[in-house]
Amino acid sequence: MLVIEQLSKEFGNLVAVDGVSLAIPQGQMIGVIGRSGAGKSTLLRMINRLTDPSRGTIINEGRNITALRGRDLRLWRASCAMIFQQFNLVERMDVLTNVMVGRIAHTGFVRAMTRSFTDEDRARAIEALDRLDLVPQALQRAGTLSGGQQQRVAIAKALVQNPRIMLADEPIASLDPANATRVMDALREINRTDGLTVLVNLHTLDTARAYCDRIIAMRAGQVHFDGTPDALTSEKVRAIYGSNDLSAPIDEAVTSTSMTPASPRPARQAAGA
Repeated sequence: MLVIEQLSKEFGNLVAVDGVSLAIPQGQMIGVIGRSGAGKSTLLRMINRLTDPSRGTIINEGRNITALRGRDLRLWRASCAMIFQQFNLVERMDVLTNVMVGRIAHTGFVRAMTRSFTDEDRARAIEALDRLDLVPQALQRAGTLSGGQQQRVAIAKALVQNPRIMLADEPIASLDPANATRVMDALREINRTDGLTVLVNLHTLDTARAYCDRIIAMRAGQVHFDGTPDALTSEKVRAIYGSNDLSAPIDEAVTSTSMTPASPRPARQAAGA
């Protein structure tokens, strides 16, 4: 169980996240929605500890994550993998090496930078690429791949960290609908097959409804909705996105992408597990 208690973040006079409290059971897939500037990215970055909270606590399985430092913090970031909108890959390196770099918390910085990877590291990376249908691209430079392929490489890189939680910050914002669907299918398959908790920030409401068990909606740094997709009525959506006119159409950017998730593939044994 991941428990967030009164979590806040201030940047000068700007309150980006304001007293957020959430309880997230292991294995849920959660979509976090809201307009730009609502605090979605800051919330995920605080959970991963890329950004330190101004106030509040993050507790995972009884452990105070906000107090972690040094190696313990590095291992937390590995167990709470982060996927970014802009892929976060080294374009001049081949795909396989990019994925193995995801083992840095386990192998150490020097071994990762000198590419002194073990057979287990390679096996885990190939297993992850196979799950994302990217083994044929393993020896290509990452920069030669399409945006959708690069994002799936980033997911494979997160998988080799052996995480229990996966955070995805606008992972489909720069992708066309077909590639967006493949990325969301991959996240859903990982959630279902591995039992990972997945929190994904999304701009498209239809995508959140199609893929997520639970939707958290933020506005002005606070949680304004937390429940199932069916409970997110049009009136609540308009309140979240700031429209008081119930007859007005909801912002097209919120509902423009409609996706149908693919059926999850059978569970498979992780390499080296």
